[in-house]
Order: sequence, then structure tokens, then C-alpha cells
Amino acid sequence: MIAKVLTIAGSDSGGGAGIQADIKTFQELDVYGMSAITALTAQNTLGVQSVYPIPVDMVLDQLHSISEDLRPDALKTGMLFSGVIIESIANKIAEYGWGNVVVDPVMIAKGGARLLQEDAIRAIREKLLPLATVTTPNIPEAEVLTEMSLDTMGRRKEAARILHKLGASHVVIKGGHGEGEELIDLVYDGSSFQELKSMRINTRHTHGTGCTFAAAIAAGLAKGNTPEQAILTAKRFIHCAIENELGIGNGHGPTNHWAYRKSGVGV
Repeated sequence: MIAKVLTIAGSDSGGGAGIQADIKTFQELDVYGMSAITALTAQNTLGVQSVYPIPVDMVLDQLHSISEDLRPDALKTGMLFSGVIIESIANKIAEYGWGNVVVDPVMIAKGGARLLQEDAIRAIREKLLPLATVTTPNIPEAEVLTEMSLDTMGRRKEAARILHKLGASHVVIKGGHGEGEELIDLVYDGSSFQELKSMRINTRHTHGTGCTFAAAIAAGLAKGNTPEQAILTAKRFIHCAIENELGIGNGHGPTNHWAYRKSGVGV
């Protein structure tokens, strides 16, 4: 039986992030990818030029079509744009009884463009995180969600506890925005912490790293891996994708989604 994974996210016309990055990741990890588009963006490696939200009814129609014929074994959420869209999606996920939910609380694009309206923060906290098997905020996103500065590892751990209390079974606070050459992704399962360490790769081509990482976790969950196993595989996947850069574009270029397979790490 082929595992099926749904991404509920925005479209990136440049192909490096959003549903495009997710579908590429699903394909590389041998799961069948599906999508429900929440917004269209005009963007490239230099930034986001415009964002056009999809009407809520159309977003829900996409989810309804998936529920009737292609029940996902896992799903991930990305750019959801507004509180109304988030609440509507959360209600449908609960109604359909979909599990293995990965919440990537996308807020700001690599170039600095804001991808989330103010009313959406509360909706993520109250509606979406309680459904999450895994949530994957970076440090700035975790700071917004917890309303605290995460300038030390102790504070990151406190933030992880808060996000867990809000309902996320597993919390991964990604360390890419931290200081120094060693990056630490902090994983919390409600009882213990794990620090996943790696060395910073000197490249500007990191567009879509968060989307890709969360998509890889969802793929692992769909195939029956534990959250811990799925997170470790996703860590290896994204490391290969950044390390073997494509060098596309004049700004923050996309990661290399086929590097994991071609390197033999995923074989």
C-alpha cells in the first residue's frame, strides 16, 4: 500500500518552497503527495512580490475532495495566511479524523515578507497546535508563538514546554537562526529533550528549508515511522539538500531536493 501525504500550504511560483517543495520531498521519500492550496504567491529567489489568498470555500472544497477518495496517512500545514483559513482547516482536520499532523507555522519568507496575518497567531495556538503530532517552528516563529525571547537554550526549552502544553505532541525548535557555527535543533516529546546537532553550511541557498523539513517528517509518519525516527530522517534529508546546493537564482536559492537520494544516504 502506498502511503499518501497531504500538504495544506501556499504555492511558490519559484518552486523552492510551499507546495512545490513539499511535493518534491514526498516524491523523493517514496510517498504519494497531494495538495490543498491556501494562497498563490508571486515570488522568486529575490523575494515575494505578491500574495493572493484562495477563498476559504475553495480551500475547504479541496479538503473535502481529498477526504472522499484519498484519505491521507499524514499531512502537513504550511503557509495558511489568515485566522479564518486556519480555524476552518483545523475544524476539518478534526472532523475527518486525520492524524499524523505536522504543523510548520510559516510566518515570514526568507526575504522578509510577512506571510501570516496578525489574527492567525491566536488561531495557530488555539486551533492548530492541539492537533499537531509534530510542530516545527524556527526560533523567530517560536518567539512569536510563545511571546518570549529565545536567546538561550534554557529559554528554548521553556518555549518547547509551552508549545507542548498548547497541544503539540512533539516540538522541534529549529536552530538555523541561532548564533555560531554549530546548529542545534531542539526536540521535546513532553518528557525529555534531545539536541540534534550539525555544522552550519555556508550558503545563501536555503529557500524552502522549513517546508522541506516538515514535509520529510510527514512522509516518515505516513510510512509508519515514529516521530523521533521521522525527525531524524528529515534532519538528514534537509542537510543533504542544503549541502549539495543547486546555485539557482540571484537571491536565496532553493535547496536540492534530490540530493538525499543521489547521495545514497536514503538508500
